[in-house]
Amino acid sequence: MAWTGPLQKIKEYRYEIPSSYHGEQKNLHMQTSAVIYASDAMIDSIRMDNAPEQAANVTMLPGIVGKSLAMPDIHWGYGFPIGGVAATDADEGVVSPGGVGFDINCGVRLLGTNLHFSDLDAKKIQHLVDEMFKNVPSGLGSKAKVHLSRKQLDEVLQMGAKWAVENGYGWKEDVEYLEENGCLRSADITKVSNEAKQRGAPQLGSLGAGNHFLEIQRVAEIYDAAAAKTYGIENKDQIMVMIHTGSRGFGHQVCTDHLRVLEQAVKKYNIWLPDRQLACAPIHSKEGQEYLAAMACAANFAWCNRQMIVHWVRESFEHVLHQRAEDLGMSIVYDVCHNIAKLEEHDVDGKKRKVYVHRKGATRAFGPDNPEVPLKYQDVGQPVLIPGDMGTESYLLHGTKEAEETFGSTCHGAGRVMSRSEAVRRYRGEHIAQLLHKKGIYAHPASWKVMAEEAPEAYKDVSEVVNVTHGAGISTKVVKLVPLGVVKG
Repeated sequence: MAWTGPLQKIKEYRYEIPSSYHGEQKNLHMQTSAVIYASDAMIDSIRMDNAPEQAANVTMLPGIVGKSLAMPDIHWGYGFPIGGVAATDADEGVVSPGGVGFDINCGVRLLGTNLHFSDLDAKKIQHLVDEMFKNVPSGLGSKAKVHLSRKQLDEVLQMGAKWAVENGYGWKEDVEYLEENGCLRSADITKVSNEAKQRGAPQLGSLGAGNHFLEIQRVAEIYDAAAAKTYGIENKDQIMVMIHTGSRGFGHQVCTDHLRVLEQAVKKYNIWLPDRQLACAPIHSKEGQEYLAAMACAANFAWCNRQMIVHWVRESFEHVLHQRAEDLGMSIVYDVCHNIAKLEEHDVDGKKRKVYVHRKGATRAFGPDNPEVPLKYQDVGQPVLIPGDMGTESYLLHGTKEAEETFGSTCHGAGRVMSRSEAVRRYRGEHIAQLLHKKGIYAHPASWKVMAEEAPEAYKDVSEVVNVTHGAGISTKVVKLVPLGVVKG
């Protein structure tokens, strides 16, 4: 169903659905406008997806602050569009799981190395990818190598990435370069169901399926040499490793459990919504607080999950290259999450205000001098990691002060333009692998079905998406990374 409502260009790379639009809603009115960041060339395809309707619906959430926002990778999601950002007042607003998503704290981590492209021939790249595939369980329903007791799982949910480091899965300094240092302290394990814990316990330290991946990349372009150097990137053709995964079945179950509760809370608190998928509860209600506490547990699970994968990636490089990971310079550049709601302070109409920022398929992009950014990066701003789809480039950007207009947010990836079922109907996984091989990319998938689902043609052009955020000034390009070898979940 295509969007037929207004979408007016208000500034370069910015289109607005004005607050005067009411659409099909008889008794509900937009409290603010919705702004979509896009290029002129993208608008027709964005209209065809009807995700703008979801961006407009978000403006009707009680206590929304500023505008409903959508990044250039916008597409139809559950409640919120994927690529959606909204802030709600910390006292009078609501929290909505639809503004976070089912894969809570799905995110991206980037590892550096001191290797040069010339150090790795095709055989070594294949060997590294195969070793990572062996070391990191991947695929639908994949189970990890580590068997956690209930007590250990509870510790993970409370401690996040720190648990992994303290148990030998990483280096002490790793947590310094993770968003929130890899832990939300608001986590409360008593707000998590037994079913969620049963799903999560066997999956910690696994990649999962879908668009999740491990990827060996090389630096193809450096746009900002000073920023790149701050992030540990000195030269073109430097080898990097990117990890993209989230909270697995644990986060999905947490979302499912609390959606049921919040669907009832909407009635209890007499909240009127244009879409039942926007189910929400007042921030300070019992239901709202319990969701936030459980969501934090899922976020901590995801940070710990990526940390354990980092450990096994380092071991894979050590095994194949016969060098210590420390000697290979395999430090973490940064880790970002792109499905989360967090209490933050932002400038709103010239005043500091505490809000809960919902980022659903959107990445934090804090600028220079923000105390949340690691000290080493303070002069440049937060690293922003934007993964491409399989077989295409990814980007490292930095956050900007201008991103305050988006509550310090930017895009999270390419954004789908084709459903997984349609991709499977159109493409064969084996053929996709052959095409990648011709481009010099070795792929090791958990299944051919996933290769078909994740065909590059199923996604927007990530370079066009990133060019919009760069042109709009909400995140600025530093480095382009191209794939050499990929493990697909």
